[in-house]
Amino acid sequence: MLSDLSLSIPTGQFVGLFGPNGAGKTTFLRALMGLLPLQQGQIRVLGQSPGADMSDIGYMPQNRSANGASLTGWDLLASGMSGNRWGLPWLSRADRLAIQEALDSVDASDLATRRLGELSGGERQRLLIAQALIGSPRLLLLDEPLASLDPVRMRDIAERLGALVKQRGMTVLCSAHDINALMGVMDSVMYVARGHARLGNVDEVMTTEALSALYGAPVEVCRTPSGRLLVSADAL
Repeated sequence: MLSDLSLSIPTGQFVGLFGPNGAGKTTFLRALMGLLPLQQGQIRVLGQSPGADMSDIGYMPQNRSANGASLTGWDLLASGMSGNRWGLPWLSRADRLAIQEALDSVDASDLATRRLGELSGGERQRLLIAQALIGSPRLLLLDEPLASLDPVRMRDIAERLGALVKQRGMTVLCSAHDINALMGVMDSVMYVARGHARLGNVDEVMTTEALSALYGAPVEVCRTPSGRLLVSADAL
């Protein structure tokens, strides 16, 4: 549960969302979507109450599998083009272009004709990211999108997402376990622990002093010669 949280995320920012398991990262993203009611306080998303207008929001939940082993990658993305009836929708030329653009954005065009049951976890993950990108949303909420990806692909996808933010002026909240995958890509860090959060740039948030205050216990933050951040604490 998150409490005493007051922050504002500027338009066009790429925000990395970090913290230990159970800290509230997924809860926060679901609250932004209007999927969880607030016990108190207020959230405004793109100037509106959560869930009021989902057309400008792309969302990739953490616990989501690409169901339908016989479907192709293209079918998966096409099924998300319209939610007002069962089955695959009729696609206009603009719809097809949007799907292809989303596939290209995460280097997943080669997965379009392959069946989901034949794909690895990382390949399905790339398709789910592409699905969230359809329609060029103003706000993109990604819950562990880099999970199941190898380190090289993880960095590639992170850099592609960072480029999309700049090209389209999107705002992105991206939760991840490893901050190093988003270093140089994200503009800000939101770190949550013990029901509290801190938002700022990497040098403001990822410090021994700042994280020790959040955890209420000694936390050590070290930077390696290569620039990687290491966070160590008995409480983690």
